[in-house]
Order: sequence, then structure tokens, then C-alpha cells
Amino acid sequence: MSYIEPIKVENLERNKIHKMLSECEKYNIPGELFLRILAHVPGYAENLFDAMKRSLYSGNVSHKLKELIRIQLAYISGDRYSQSLRSQIAQKEGLNEDDIESACGDFQNSERFSEEEKWALSYSYLMYREPKKIDGKFYERGKIYFSEAQIMEVGSFIALHYGLQVFMRTLDLNSI
Repeated sequence: MSYIEPIKVENLERNKIHKMLSECEKYNIPGELFLRILAHVPGYAENLFDAMKRSLYSGNVSHKLKELIRIQLAYISGDRYSQSLRSQIAQKEGLNEDDIESACGDFQNSERFSEEEKWALSYSYLMYREPKKIDGKFYERGKIYFSEAQIMEVGSFIALHYGLQVFMRTLDLNSI
């Protein structure tokens, strides 16, 4: 049992939360359980869902790469719930479990990823494991592959998703 109980679907008010639940079903991110827990505070649930959806499905960085980063972060944060989620859209774009295993392992030596993808996976890994390595030289290397706007997109994506995954980990969702 989670430390904070998810609201049962039948107890949710008919509002934007129901629309978001159907979108969770369509995309499988961030997962309906996550949304039902956040529904204790509907305004926050709506805003966080919107931020997560926009960060994953819009912008100028590929959705598949962002999904790899999201799952890698779930492993770094120890959030087993988020580790189990898979974006159906990313899967249609060719994401598979071998890609995920490589992204969460020795991605730097993997032939599965381009240098651009390796830089982005390094960004998410280093941000939480070795943040002092993210310096001017690191960003200059990133500018070879990404525009400054794309670097900001990836950086804010990492911060948002990692933070929410750490929070969800504390709720013990795996026992539900």
C-alpha cells in the first residue's frame, strides 16, 4: 500500500483529471497511478501533468531520446514505478528494451547511440551522479550537437522528471 492512497477513479470529480487519465492511458506516461495520487491537489495535478506532457511530447529534441533519458533517470533515482512505464509513442519510433538497457548501462561504449545521444545521456547521468563535471567545457561539447535552446530543453526535462521520480519513490508505489 502506498503511503498516500491514490484517489479511486469513481471518486474523482468529473473535471480535467478524467481527461488527463485518458491521456495517461493513451501515452502511458506519467502513468494513471501517479496522476490519481496527485489528484489530491487537482490544480497541482493539472499543472504537473501539463509540464510533464509538454516536456516529453513537444520541443525540438526527439521524443525517443527524452524517453531514454526519463527511464535512465528512473534507474538513477531508484523509482521502480517510473522504470516500468514505457511511452507508446517512443516505442512506435523504434525504442526497444535493448536501447533502454544500454542507456541505463554503459551507454558511452554502446554502438546503439549517436554521439549526440551519448552527450544527452551523459548530461542526465552526470547531473545527478557527478554534477561538477557539467562545466563550460561540457556545454561547449553539447553545442556541437544541440542548439542552446535544445540544451535548455534537455536540462529542464532532466530536472523535472528526476525530481518527480524521487518524490514518487518516497511514496512506495511498488506495493500497490
